[in-house]
Amino acid sequence: MASFEWFVSLRYLRAKRKQKFISLITLISILGVAVGVMALIIVLSVFTGFTEGLRDQIIGVNAHALVQRFGSTINDSEGVTAKIEAVAGVEATTPYIYGQALISSATHSTGVVLRGIDAASAMRVLSIGQKMTAGQLTDLDKPFEVPAIVLGRDMARQLQVGVGERIRLISPNGPLSPMGVLPKIRACVVVGIFETGMFEYDSTMGYINLDTARSLTDLRRGVHGIEIRVKNIDQADRTAAAVQQALGQGYSVRDWMQLNQNLFAALKLEKLGIFIALDLIILVAALNIISALIMVVMEKNRDIAILKSMGATTKAIMRIFFYQGMVIGLSGTTLGVASGLSLCALLKHSNLIELPRNVYPMSTMPIKVVPLDVTVIAVSALLITLAATLYPSWKASRIRPAEALSYE
Repeated sequence: MASFEWFVSLRYLRAKRKQKFISLITLISILGVAVGVMALIIVLSVFTGFTEGLRDQIIGVNAHALVQRFGSTINDSEGVTAKIEAVAGVEATTPYIYGQALISSATHSTGVVLRGIDAASAMRVLSIGQKMTAGQLTDLDKPFEVPAIVLGRDMARQLQVGVGERIRLISPNGPLSPMGVLPKIRACVVVGIFETGMFEYDSTMGYINLDTARSLTDLRRGVHGIEIRVKNIDQADRTAAAVQQALGQGYSVRDWMQLNQNLFAALKLEKLGIFIALDLIILVAALNIISALIMVVMEKNRDIAILKSMGATTKAIMRIFFYQGMVIGLSGTTLGVASGLSLCALLKHSNLIELPRNVYPMSTMPIKVVPLDVTVIAVSALLITLAATLYPSWKASRIRPAEALSYE
């Protein structure tokens, strides 16, 4: 029986002269499903690539987890570091001091976010050392006539300075006088320039050593926090929880997901919205499938009546048109998956689309194909197209042979 139903459904898909219009609608339905599936694969692959690229950029600059003390600085940084590094899953740690200041060159000035670091340990935790375009991050610890500083590429361009040139840092954390608070002024020499690819960091951040940071922030001892690099980035939350348990009360331990939860929650919601919106393309194609099958049912009204008179059951008639719709949906889905993956591979390896650096954190269109996303897209397309066949199949099965043949 199954071979008979397949034979009839495939025969109905082949158009005769008087059924060319029905065949055209069928072809449009296949192309509609294919375009919807292809669009979903490409857009979600770009979105996933963008999200992971953004995550890698943010984590590379800010480490995987952050330890701070409630209401004060971490004075016993060596002891706290020893407890953190004893936790399973922690790969390395580095202390930091945070501050803000006005930075000026001979011709320009702007605001700067200062990060006081220990360059040796920071190289093991942060990826900033790998993003140096001039100089080395470890040059911060070398002796110079004046303190050293490493600037982002866009900030160096804005100030029109290069390696070896001097700038001035003006901090509001100065001594109190009868005239008010006197700002602290420190001359620094630029020993390196980094480029993360993110305009927000490259245009606002500067790295100095811990001693220089203490003098500018009026922090006499301790550090503002300790940054952690974990062995498994996807289990950073578990490692952070273990560190929190090891340190006890009074400390705050946040992993990269908590530090950027608003951003990544918004991106996740946008991805879901895009999936639902582009699924409407497949839904439109499903409506074409419904119209095509209904027109076939109307065209084959007499044939259906004859088949039922010869002993074909109601379920057999339903399966004939269900198989017909399934072939349309499967053809469109297969074509869409193949074309979508091909275009993703082309975009990934050719870098045809370039992005402005001052707007996006990467220079070319990011592509990352996730097998689970492709599977969900293909399954959803098949379910939508199969659901579209239910009403025409049911309508065909309700035809009564006596009524259908009496009008012939």
